[in-house]
Amino acid sequence: MQNITATGMLRDDAFKGKTIIITGGGTGLGKAMGTYFLKLGANLVITSRKLDVLQKTASEMEAETGGKVLPVACDVRNYDEIEDMLQKAIEAFGSVNALVNNAAGNFISPTERLSANAFSTIIDIVLKGTVNCSLALGKYWIKEKQTGNILNIVTTYASTGSGYVVPSACAKGGVVAMTRSLAVEWGRHQIRTNAIAPGPFPTKGAWERLLPGEMAEKFDFKNRVPLKRVGQHQELANLAAFLVSDYSGYINGDVITIDGGEWLQGAGQFNGLEMVTDVMWDGIEKMIRSAKGS
Repeated sequence: MQNITATGMLRDDAFKGKTIIITGGGTGLGKAMGTYFLKLGANLVITSRKLDVLQKTASEMEAETGGKVLPVACDVRNYDEIEDMLQKAIEAFGSVNALVNNAAGNFISPTERLSANAFSTIIDIVLKGTVNCSLALGKYWIKEKQTGNILNIVTTYASTGSGYVVPSACAKGGVVAMTRSLAVEWGRHQIRTNAIAPGPFPTKGAWERLLPGEMAEKFDFKNRVPLKRVGQHQELANLAAFLVSDYSGYINGDVITIDGGEWLQGAGQFNGLEMVTDVMWDGIEKMIRSAKGS
């Protein structure tokens, strides 16, 4: 039997002639969404701070899909770099039709163990970065009198809150507020703004950083999901494609949850980490520092 959740849902030419920017597009869910957008005929711009990772991903994407990918190194915390990235995208493809704000950062830790700088870093990447990109694209679309589409990748605990990921919860909560606010303010310019709140969608790098070593086994996300499984990347890519496409033209200002019912079963994705002892946290911090140094 065919696994329908692993297949695309839109027709192959649904994005023909469209150009989409994905921040944090070099790895994980950003890469999965971008690959599917290319299969639908889009031109793609992927950004992150690591150009070598972007270039490798772009080559892989082009080889798999036959599409065109422009990799641009860009720190979303720096507005000037975003404007420069936007100009490169316009020079390469003529215009930009949609923005997917996917760049993110997170620390899984008791809040009192975080430095003020660590807290601010997450706020700057997730909230300020999303604001910067949305502002640059919004100004561009309004000036050119062009329709636009912003899709923000948030999380279920942006609404419910969650312990042990407080900087991320604060930042993502701000992004949700901005999503709904801009949907109202920029709707008259035919700029739609929506968000996706994913539950557990394993990505190797991110989950290894968040849940290192034996912690991943002890804190098995499948047990928190009523469907008793985690999400497949294509499922998220399908939803993202729909919201970026013209088929969702009357959806504006909404936050779509895709989590198998997880948040209904127990709000606060990481609240269960109260079982982790101080000694265990010490070991986790050592593992994370060791991994960063390697």
